Amino acid sequence: MSNTHHHHDVSSDRIAVVFFLNFSFTIIEFVGGVLTNSTAIMADAVHDLGDTLSIGLSWLLSKLSSKHANDSYTYGYYRFSLLGALINGIVLISGSIWVLSEALPKLLNPEMPVVEGMLWLAILGLSVNGYAAWKISRGKTLNERVLNWHLMEDVLGWLSVLIVSILLMFFNWPILDPLLSIVFTLFILMNVLRNTRKTIRIFLQSTPDEKLVPELRQQLESIEHVKAVHYLHLWSLDGERNVLTAHLEINRALSTAEQMQLKQVIAERLSDFALAHTTIEFEFPEEVCRDGLET
Repeated sequence: MSNTHHHHDVSSDRIAVVFFLNFSFTIIEFVGGVLTNSTAIMADAVHDLGDTLSIGLSWLLSKLSSKHANDSYTYGYYRFSLLGALINGIVLISGSIWVLSEALPKLLNPEMPVVEGMLWLAILGLSVNGYAAWKISRGKTLNERVLNWHLMEDVLGWLSVLIVSILLMFFNWPILDPLLSIVFTLFILMNVLRNTRKTIRIFLQSTPDEKLVPELRQQLESIEHVKAVHYLHLWSLDGERNVLTAHLEINRALSTAEQMQLKQVIAERLSDFALAHTTIEFEFPEEVCRDGLET
């Protein structure tokens, strides 16, 4: 098995573990929400249900993204994982807005739940979601990073429930529940918006890192026999695997041996950039670029 496919299998396995943990605990949350008469826990259960659906979709898309390239998808299926990241971002943003819409009215009319039940559910929620967040945080894909924010939202949510339940044992302050929910939801929302924006930029084939383009151009133009570089394009398949294409204008005709040596030098200069796919075209003196020159 290649390192690439091993990487995909490990990523998919992590998402699978998180999916089953989230699905099982969502059922417990619904039951616990009814028994404790806690609207906060019921709201979190609905939110976790959305998380479970999106994580399941991410698992499916992550498995699909590991398929081999073919005539229909010549770069492979990596972007299906990116699609999962985008959908999860949208779901999490929608869920955060929904939580805010539920929490804000409770500031005016807070209700006292069954505090003891809240406390035990909070401890269980922190344990389950904390383990799931730790498990998925070991992943490096953009899909896993977005999923990690799903789980971090749940961890912070249950932490707030734990704090509120302890305080409510001593003080009659039910307003703390919606207040803390608003704070952590806004915090997660800001981070998810940033990751979702990055995902959209990748879909639109923007440069994954604007600093890389001048660095790549400088490396290529500094090579012997390279007169100029044009049509340099850099984009990413899934946030991890970057693709580079470029036309190099060569200052004189080169023999076959010299061209092979030049290719070796190019490979060495680009080795530090961790490019998944690289396509370099040579253009010799008086040769017309078939794509036309950039204006």
